[in-house]
Amino acid sequence: MEVKRCDWSTANKDSLYMRYHDEEWGVPIHDDSKMFEFLALEGAQAGLSWLTVLRKRENYRKAFDSFVPEIVATYDNRKISQLVKNPGIVRNRLKIVSAVRNAKSFLKVKEEFGSFDKYIWSFVPNSLPVKNHWSTLSQIPARTTESNRLSLDLKKRGFTFVGSTICYAHMQATGMVNDHLVNCFRHDQV
Repeated sequence: MEVKRCDWSTANKDSLYMRYHDEEWGVPIHDDSKMFEFLALEGAQAGLSWLTVLRKRENYRKAFDSFVPEIVATYDNRKISQLVKNPGIVRNRLKIVSAVRNAKSFLKVKEEFGSFDKYIWSFVPNSLPVKNHWSTLSQIPARTTESNRLSLDLKKRGFTFVGSTICYAHMQATGMVNDHLVNCFRHDQV
Protein backbone atom coordinates (compact mmCIF):
# COMPACT_ATOMS: atom_id res chain seq x y z
CA MET A 1 0.00 0.00 0.00
CA GLU A 2 1.37 3.40 -1.01
CA VAL A 3 1.89 5.94 1.76
CA LYS A 4 -0.02 9.18 1.16
CA ARG A 5 2.05 12.33 1.67
CA CYS A 6 1.48 16.05 1.19
CA ASP A 7 1.69 16.75 -2.54
CA TRP A 8 4.57 19.24 -2.23
CA SER A 9 6.87 16.57 -0.79
CA THR A 10 6.47 14.18 -3.72
CA ALA A 11 6.26 16.60 -6.64
CA ASN A 12 9.89 16.19 -7.69
CA LYS A 13 10.42 12.62 -6.38
CA ASP A 14 13.44 13.75 -4.32
CA SER A 15 14.11 11.30 -1.48
CA LEU A 16 15.70 14.04 0.69
CA TYR A 17 12.54 16.12 0.40
CA MET A 18 10.28 13.17 1.21
CA ARG A 19 12.45 12.23 4.21
CA TYR A 20 12.30 15.83 5.45
CA HIS A 21 8.50 15.74 5.12
CA ASP A 22 8.22 12.34 6.81
CA GLU A 23 10.61 12.93 9.70
CA GLU A 24 10.89 16.66 10.41
CA TRP A 25 8.33 19.00 8.87
CA GLY A 26 5.62 19.87 11.34
CA VAL A 27 7.19 18.11 14.33
CA PRO A 28 7.05 20.49 17.33
CA ILE A 29 10.50 21.78 18.23
CA HIS A 30 11.34 23.21 21.64
CA ASP A 31 15.12 23.30 21.34
CA ASP A 32 16.56 26.81 21.02
CA SER A 33 19.49 25.75 18.82
CA LYS A 34 17.18 23.96 16.37
CA MET A 35 14.88 26.98 16.37
CA PHE A 36 17.82 29.21 15.45
CA GLU A 37 18.91 26.80 12.72
CA PHE A 38 15.47 26.83 11.12
CA LEU A 39 15.24 30.61 11.43
CA ALA A 40 18.62 31.03 9.71
CA LEU A 41 17.79 28.51 6.99
CA GLU A 42 14.36 30.03 6.34
CA GLY A 43 16.07 33.40 5.88
CA ALA A 44 18.58 31.85 3.48
CA GLN A 45 15.71 30.30 1.54
CA ALA A 46 14.04 33.65 0.75
CA GLY A 47 13.50 33.75 -3.01
CA LEU A 48 14.70 30.17 -3.47
CA SER A 49 13.13 26.76 -3.11
CA TRP A 50 13.31 25.03 0.27
CA LEU A 51 14.82 22.02 -1.48
CA THR A 52 17.79 24.15 -2.56
CA VAL A 53 18.53 25.05 1.06
CA LEU A 54 17.75 21.55 2.33
CA ARG A 55 20.39 20.14 -0.03
CA LYS A 56 22.90 22.60 1.45
CA ARG A 57 21.90 22.12 5.09
CA GLU A 58 24.87 19.96 6.08
CA ASN A 59 27.22 22.50 4.51
CA TYR A 60 25.42 25.23 6.44
CA ARG A 61 25.83 23.33 9.69
CA LYS A 62 29.58 23.09 9.12
CA ALA A 63 29.96 26.68 7.89
CA PHE A 64 27.84 28.15 10.71
CA ASP A 65 29.32 26.17 13.62
CA SER A 66 26.27 23.93 13.99
CA PHE A 67 24.12 27.07 14.31
CA VAL A 68 25.19 27.73 17.88
CA PRO A 69 23.84 31.29 18.22
CA GLU A 70 26.49 32.26 20.77
CA ILE A 71 29.17 31.50 18.17
CA VAL A 72 27.37 32.90 15.12
CA ALA A 73 26.79 36.17 17.00
CA THR A 74 30.57 36.66 17.20
CA TYR A 75 31.18 36.45 13.44
CA ASP A 76 33.11 39.44 12.17
CA ASN A 77 33.64 40.84 8.64
CA ARG A 78 36.50 38.41 8.01
CA LYS A 79 34.30 35.39 8.84
CA ILE A 80 31.43 36.83 6.77
CA SER A 81 33.79 37.27 3.79
CA GLN A 82 34.85 33.62 4.14
CA LEU A 83 31.21 32.52 4.17
CA VAL A 84 30.44 34.56 1.04
CA LYS A 85 33.10 32.49 -0.75
CA ASN A 86 31.76 29.14 0.49
CA PRO A 87 30.18 27.30 -2.49
CA GLY A 88 28.36 24.92 -0.14
CA ILE A 89 25.91 27.58 1.04
CA VAL A 90 23.83 30.35 -0.51
CA ARG A 91 26.50 33.00 -0.99
CA ASN A 92 24.31 36.04 -0.55
CA ARG A 93 26.08 38.55 1.70
CA LEU A 94 22.82 40.10 2.91
CA LYS A 95 21.51 36.72 4.02
CA ILE A 96 24.77 35.82 5.76
CA VAL A 97 24.91 39.18 7.56
CA SER A 98 21.28 38.65 8.51
CA ALA A 99 22.09 35.29 10.14
CA VAL A 100 24.77 36.99 12.25
CA ARG A 101 22.50 39.87 13.19
CA ASN A 102 19.67 37.46 13.96
CA ALA A 103 21.97 35.44 16.23
CA LYS A 104 22.62 38.59 18.28
CA SER A 105 18.90 39.39 18.43
CA PHE A 106 18.12 35.74 19.23
CA LEU A 107 20.41 35.90 22.27
CA LYS A 108 18.71 39.08 23.50
CA VAL A 109 15.29 37.40 23.23
CA LYS A 110 16.64 34.33 24.99
CA GLU A 111 17.95 36.50 27.82
CA GLU A 112 14.66 38.40 28.14
CA PHE A 113 12.34 35.38 28.06
CA GLY A 114 14.57 32.66 29.49
CA SER A 115 14.49 30.82 26.17
CA PHE A 116 13.69 31.61 22.56
CA ASP A 117 11.30 28.67 22.67
CA LYS A 118 9.16 30.34 25.33
CA TYR A 119 9.07 33.55 23.30
CA ILE A 120 8.22 32.12 19.88
CA TRP A 121 5.61 29.60 21.07
CA SER A 122 3.69 32.48 22.67
CA PHE A 123 2.58 33.44 19.15
CA VAL A 124 0.26 30.43 18.86
CA PRO A 125 -2.84 29.99 21.06
CA ASN A 126 -2.02 28.47 24.45
CA SER A 127 1.56 27.91 23.21
CA LEU A 128 0.31 24.70 21.55
CA PRO A 129 0.53 23.60 17.90
CA VAL A 130 -2.28 24.81 15.67
CA LYS A 131 -3.70 21.74 13.92
CA ASN A 132 -5.22 22.70 10.60
CA HIS A 133 -7.42 20.50 8.45
CA TRP A 134 -6.56 21.34 4.86
CA SER A 135 -7.52 18.92 2.11
CA THR A 136 -5.59 20.65 -0.73
CA LEU A 137 -2.36 22.62 -0.98
CA SER A 138 -4.26 25.61 -2.35
CA GLN A 139 -6.06 25.98 0.99
CA ILE A 140 -2.82 26.46 2.95
CA PRO A 141 -2.14 30.15 3.50
CA ALA A 142 1.25 31.75 2.87
CA ARG A 143 0.86 33.75 6.06
CA THR A 144 -1.58 34.22 8.92
CA THR A 145 -2.46 36.72 11.62
CA GLU A 146 -0.05 34.90 13.94
CA SER A 147 2.82 34.99 11.43
CA ASN A 148 2.12 38.69 10.80
CA ARG A 149 2.39 39.39 14.54
CA LEU A 150 5.53 37.28 14.86
CA SER A 151 7.15 39.00 11.89
CA LEU A 152 6.43 42.47 13.24
CA ASP A 153 7.72 41.58 16.68
CA LEU A 154 10.90 39.96 15.36
CA LYS A 155 11.61 43.02 13.20
CA LYS A 156 11.05 45.27 16.20
CA ARG A 157 13.66 43.20 18.04
CA GLY A 158 16.25 43.66 15.26
CA PHE A 159 15.75 40.49 13.20
CA THR A 160 15.94 40.62 9.40
CA PHE A 161 14.70 38.29 6.65
CA VAL A 162 11.69 37.55 8.83
CA GLY A 163 8.73 38.62 6.71
CA SER A 164 5.37 37.09 7.46
CA THR A 165 5.70 34.41 4.77
CA ILE A 166 9.11 33.34 6.11
CA CYS A 167 7.69 33.33 9.63
CA TYR A 168 4.77 31.14 8.56
CA ALA A 169 7.15 28.70 6.85
CA HIS A 170 9.15 28.65 10.07
CA MET A 171 6.00 27.97 12.10
CA GLN A 172 5.13 25.08 9.78
CA ALA A 173 8.63 23.60 9.82
CA THR A 174 8.98 23.74 13.60
CA GLY A 175 5.55 22.30 14.35
CA MET A 176 3.96 25.44 15.69
CA VAL A 177 1.42 24.82 12.93
CA ASN A 178 0.42 21.42 11.56
CA ASP A 179 -0.28 21.98 7.88
CA HIS A 180 -0.01 18.37 6.77
CA LEU A 181 -2.98 17.67 4.54
CA VAL A 182 -5.72 15.61 6.19
CA ASN A 183 -5.07 12.67 3.87
CA CYS A 184 -1.32 12.71 4.63
CA PHE A 185 -0.11 9.94 6.94
CA ARG A 186 1.70 12.57 9.09
CA HIS A 187 -1.36 14.73 9.80
CA ASP A 188 -2.49 12.74 12.81
CA GLN A 189 1.03 11.81 13.90
CA VAL A 190 2.35 15.31 14.61
